[in-house]
Amino acid sequence: MAPATKRDLLSIADIEAELPGLLVRAHEMKMARRRGDPSGSRPGTNLAMIFEKSSTRTRTSFEVAMNDLGGHALFLGARDLQLGRGETIADTARVLSRYVDAIAYRAHRATDMAELARWASVPVINALDDREHPCQIVADLLTLYELWDGHFAGRTFVYVGDGNNVCASLVLGCALVGLDFVGAVPAAYRPPEAIRTRAEGYARVRGSRIRFVESPAEAAAEADILYTDVWVSMGDEAQAESRLRDFAGYVLNEELLARARPGCRVMHDLPAHRGLEITDAVMDGPQSIVFDQAENRLHAQKAILEMLLPVRGR
Repeated sequence: MAPATKRDLLSIADIEAELPGLLVRAHEMKMARRRGDPSGSRPGTNLAMIFEKSSTRTRTSFEVAMNDLGGHALFLGARDLQLGRGETIADTARVLSRYVDAIAYRAHRATDMAELARWASVPVINALDDREHPCQIVADLLTLYELWDGHFAGRTFVYVGDGNNVCASLVLGCALVGLDFVGAVPAAYRPPEAIRTRAEGYARVRGSRIRFVESPAEAAAEADILYTDVWVSMGDEAQAESRLRDFAGYVLNEELLARARPGCRVMHDLPAHRGLEITDAVMDGPQSIVFDQAENRLHAQKAILEMLLPVRGR
């Protein structure tokens, strides 16, 4: 079993203390890369990437991040491992820990994520499961850190749509940096009560607030940021018909954006289903920072990896 001192990133709450400094470091690494200095601070390190779900940004950003750090990323799809033929997660974790310095896992189930972390003796990074998506939210907060010069207090972040894994990590992440959060999410689709309660506790300490409402129009009136995500996440396809019906009034369109505060910016973690949860006019409009947000996946993940990977001799 993994030693007690081993660090994992399964929830964004796992980096409560490190998050402010992590955003600073990610921005520094971004500027260095633009100057042509990839900041190869972790040479000789290896990352195993177990992906049970498809990916564009997560896979690519992890691989490029490891290359920039001077290390190597090994992609292991669902069909590449003996997991698909009955090998246990525990055995897989113990074997991979003998080969690599960290494991990024994109999993169907949070219970499997926890099991891998339990048995791995190297850091495990949640690259998405059905409960949270912490790496995405570090990138989102980096985007806001750059937009607002590091000042989160007094701003309101509004999320519209499904209270899925992204929303769960967002409510925690916003609370951790003292950013007000309003979720316009139907009651039946809100994040788990345990996550909401934890976020409310963080918010009280930092002087911000967390609340959920039914009405997107009500929420948008306070928005400095309007954020949305797909209505049918990977694994929810069987519920597609009911979800499309239940979220029909939660479209991030020009009318909703017009209700927001002046200067409000628009975010989406991608991939977007254009014409469903967000319109082309909003996503491609002047208030959108969607592609800045996507770029920051690379820099956020590089800072996360630098924090968790060992330092080896050159």
